[in-house]
Amino acid sequence: MTSRDDILQAVRSTKLAARELPSLAGPWIAYDDRWGQFEAALRSVGGRFERLTSTVDATTRLADHPAFPRASKIASLLPDLVAGNVDLQRIDDPHRLEDVDFAIMPGQFAVAENAAVWVTHHGVKHRALWFIVQHLVLVVQATQIIDNMHQAYERIHDLDSGFGVFISGPSKTADIEQSLVMGAHGPRSLTVLVYP
Repeated sequence: MTSRDDILQAVRSTKLAARELPSLAGPWIAYDDRWGQFEAALRSVGGRFERLTSTVDATTRLADHPAFPRASKIASLLPDLVAGNVDLQRIDDPHRLEDVDFAIMPGQFAVAENAAVWVTHHGVKHRALWFIVQHLVLVVQATQIIDNMHQAYERIHDLDSGFGVFISGPSKTADIEQSLVMGAHGPRSLTVLVYP
């Protein structure tokens, strides 16, 4: 008998008492200042947060982003908020998005607990844009924040979005020599703009 067999036999012979699954009903975490919590969580994962006083304030706030003044290709699904110069409807191959510097896209709602923003494919021709762009800007309406992921899953349960994903912070990895690298395999930065 090998050591492997000994270990597997010991695992098989161990009997654990049955336990009931935890209830999903109950008081989950809630925040008095949801946007304050969201901002703290977003900054902790490497994101930027900007609270707009009006919709015309967006370009001014983005001008403070180190990469925005140098951006040559900007794709915007919210042209009234921030003008873009890339016509996404004329691009048939998502690979042609590889040199887009900034993408300004709507977020449906935000989660204070972990700074996740829910986005769907509505109005987006190529879903690759969220992941291939150098700098991603998500815009969320101030009234669209919830406390926690339990509420988030309740909210998306009945949505007929076809495709949706939570995004929290820029792309990052820490599996190379245990060193955190931002923008390793996706957007190098994430900015969340909250408008009134």
